[in-house]
Amino acid sequence: MTELKSPLYQWHLDAGAKLADFGGWDMPIEYPAGTAAGAPGGVIAEHTAVRERVGLFDVSHLGKIQVRGSGSLEYLNSMLTNDLNRIEDGSAQYNLICNDQGGVIDDLIVYRRSAEDLFLIPNASNCAEVVRTLAAEAPAGVTIIDAHHGYGVLALQGPLSQQIISLLGITVDFDYMAFSEGVIPGHDELGSVIICRTGYTGEYGFELVPTWDQTLPLWKILVDAIAKVDGRVCGLGSRDTLRTEMGYPLHGHELSLDIAAIEAGAAWAVVLAKPKFKGRAALAELKEAGVKRSLKGIKSLDRGIPRADMSVLRNGNQVGVVTSGTFSPSLKVGIGLALLDPTVKIGDRLQIDVRGRVSEVEVVKAPFVESHVR
Repeated sequence: MTELKSPLYQWHLDAGAKLADFGGWDMPIEYPAGTAAGAPGGVIAEHTAVRERVGLFDVSHLGKIQVRGSGSLEYLNSMLTNDLNRIEDGSAQYNLICNDQGGVIDDLIVYRRSAEDLFLIPNASNCAEVVRTLAAEAPAGVTIIDAHHGYGVLALQGPLSQQIISLLGITVDFDYMAFSEGVIPGHDELGSVIICRTGYTGEYGFELVPTWDQTLPLWKILVDAIAKVDGRVCGLGSRDTLRTEMGYPLHGHELSLDIAAIEAGAAWAVVLAKPKFKGRAALAELKEAGVKRSLKGIKSLDRGIPRADMSVLRNGNQVGVVTSGTFSPSLKVGIGLALLDPTVKIGDRLQIDVRGRVSEVEVVKAPFVESHVR
């Protein structure tokens, strides 16, 4: 077991969750049963609940960083790949922070409270490095605060998530990638909670960010609410199958210090028109020269299941490598993401090496299933 634990760690133990290391944290991978009596457990049941009803995830392992002070917006914009001037206060934006060579230190969400107060949620294992990188170049007046253990993060995902929010008496009238902060009606004891219209499953959903010590009380309220609509508490196993069906990248798989954002399907979040951001020169040079690999989806044509690090072949010659792969509970077939030679096109038929056995796959455009985030 690792030393880092969610504020819900004991709850997960009491619920019989299967725990595993995730970014250095002991986190639930799956649960043995649903919230309803007799409901089966496991990744597929949890995945299906999110696609069809609603699921509740503990993602408190994710990092939290506060950037405050005069000049904060301008400074962050000079470090991150996307353009924070394109969003208003109360909006969120997907972003990346790169090294000088264009490799991705991390991908993260920036919540813009104001030009002098921004809240960042990076990945668990990269939070300290993002803090270090931002703090190293921060100008006078800009403060970088590591708030990793200051807040929990709960993800409520699925077509009935709006119904659950309404059951709590919360009125949400903002769009995808927007957020608000306030007290949940009838629960003043929880203090102010950030409610975001974001997520990582491809379904309509929310992420709620309470303070660390109020995460368990809020979780219990949400668990009771989702039980009324046959919702499920879900582990990170189903979170991974859900995000893979959407073609969403995961740092350490599709993004890394060795994989540039414009190779990994994240070029839309890289604004080269900005005069400055960390890694800009290297990324501009790479784009001008032309990438030597690009991220695409692959879908099995037989019973093979793509897995990370498997070789992708064309007529016996390697043309790429699988970065993520899984059995799709929605499609009942193996799917994956792969970094492929730029000559590979959508519709091409290739092979993957499944422990010495050749399995046929088709190159497809992600997402594998329809997105319902809006």
